[in-house]
Amino acid sequence: MNASEVLAQLHTFDTIIDARSEGEFAQDHLPGAVNWPTLNDEERKLIGTLYVQVNQFEAKKRGAAIAARNIARHIERDVIEKPRDWKPLCYCWRGGKRSGSLSLILDQIGFRVTLVEGGYKAFRAAVVQDIPRLVSGLDWRVVCGTTGSGKTRLLQALAAQGAQVVDLEALANHRSSVLGAIPGLPQPSQKRFDTLVWDALRTLDPSRPVFIESESKKVGNVSVPTSLIEAMRSGSCLNLVLPDTERVALLLEDYDFFVHDTEHFCQRLKVLAEFRGKVVVEQWQAQVRAGDIATVVQELLTQHYDPVYVQSMQRNFSRFGCAKVITPENHTMPAMVVLAQQLVKDFVLGDAAISA
Repeated sequence: MNASEVLAQLHTFDTIIDARSEGEFAQDHLPGAVNWPTLNDEERKLIGTLYVQVNQFEAKKRGAAIAARNIARHIERDVIEKPRDWKPLCYCWRGGKRSGSLSLILDQIGFRVTLVEGGYKAFRAAVVQDIPRLVSGLDWRVVCGTTGSGKTRLLQALAAQGAQVVDLEALANHRSSVLGAIPGLPQPSQKRFDTLVWDALRTLDPSRPVFIESESKKVGNVSVPTSLIEAMRSGSCLNLVLPDTERVALLLEDYDFFVHDTEHFCQRLKVLAEFRGKVVVEQWQAQVRAGDIATVVQELLTQHYDPVYVQSMQRNFSRFGCAKVITPENHTMPAMVVLAQQLVKDFVLGDAAISA
């Protein structure tokens, strides 16, 4: 089956099997795939070395022996209990040798196995090509607002109320600022992020609006697909507004790891020296170490984040100037839920300010 057909029929398979190594799988894989390596990382390295240093024939013999043992383990562990009508999809990198070896045995058992023609490489190309098509058919509602206004909380509340939401920061494992890296949570690879975005887009209903945060071109180290950025920048805008005191309180909650690890906070502040100057940053670090974190957060907002954000929104989002202003009672999640309920209600009633 070619990759484009796989995209359309992914939901029809009982199991999606990635026959590549665990390292390749970690970089990216088809949505919902399980990893059954025909050769693991160390084995791939061993066979590759034999291929180069000895010859192709010897490498193939050794590779076949290792692959046979691995496939036997996969069958004993995961296949014995499968019913006769089990329908797996199988793929490897490109040439099909690893997935072909596995699928041959599964086919001989009597299962109806489907192979992805061109493997993961073809799937990746199809995903990149499909994202613009999916993006263009959706009605985007961009949640704008200065740092700390609660955009992510509102998206979460909207999703809980049944609204369609794409949370790019959640997909990217990053809070989309120079201080936005989340300790202990690495970002996905660019390929993985693209697949996650595609997977989120493919389930959306074009007849209903989709809420998304006003991100820049990059969320941490990963880039948002160009077609999605362009659609966001021309979409309808909602301007989420909170008083400064509420924004500071929200950030102290959401970035509590900075509160508990002040040295980590001070280290992260160093990256702002390029923008705010070494003297200012050193003063902020001294205040943090003295326990005056709220004041530093307040100054970060008013002196650094707010001016940059407003300029960026006015420059890049064509409908920001006519955005509907929305204001929750406070920064808490219950307040965001109330606001989300009103937004969903407004859409159902056909509020022109939301649906224009």
